[in-house]
Amino acid sequence: MERGQFITFEGGEGTGKTTQAERLADTLNAMGYETLLTREPGGTFGAEAIRDLVLSGTQDRWSGMTELLLMYAARIDHVEKLIRPALERGVWVISDRFADSSMAYQGYARELGKERVKAVHMAVMDGFEPDLTILFDLDPVLAMKRVEMRGEDLSRFDSETMAFHNTLREAFAEIARENTPRFEVLDASASREAVETRILYFLAQRYPMISEKLLDETG
Repeated sequence: MERGQFITFEGGEGTGKTTQAERLADTLNAMGYETLLTREPGGTFGAEAIRDLVLSGTQDRWSGMTELLLMYAARIDHVEKLIRPALERGVWVISDRFADSSMAYQGYARELGKERVKAVHMAVMDGFEPDLTILFDLDPVLAMKRVEMRGEDLSRFDSETMAFHNTLREAFAEIARENTPRFEVLDASASREAVETRILYFLAQRYPMISEKLLDETG
């Protein structure tokens, strides 16, 4: 059986990743690809419990290193119990966030440094990486307005300072530059339809079979 593909969506808070992940999963399923939509931290029972610990409470609830270790505890459970088995069954997996978020949030914004995060990543992930990562780039001022408009309780990360969110944006841009073959970057300020079209363009460029199916659908 052919292995599935692992696609991750990355970016700061309020960039629209979750909506587009849902849309892409629906599109791939309609094309005949069995698709699994998941998120980080989360995806499994244990990882969802850790998600509640990481996202709730005051901003100073955890140190940067504690956050990092909690994220990777959730991540290894997520990969071992959900993501890797699905890929081996030929399922396409779409995850709203993965390890690049740990580098951006804890490595850069929490100032742990790239090397410390890389050391933890290598020890835990043993070379496991996404096949494609799409970065949603958006001005943090606009992104925070979107977060406020949702009318939901703010997470510890939503509540951070604008300086924190600016650092995140710069961090994700640098991570993308350092991992160019894996990354595609899109302008998340565009309309939902335009963003969705751009994502499908990225997939068509990477996967000829997706391009063929899109051509069939458009006649």
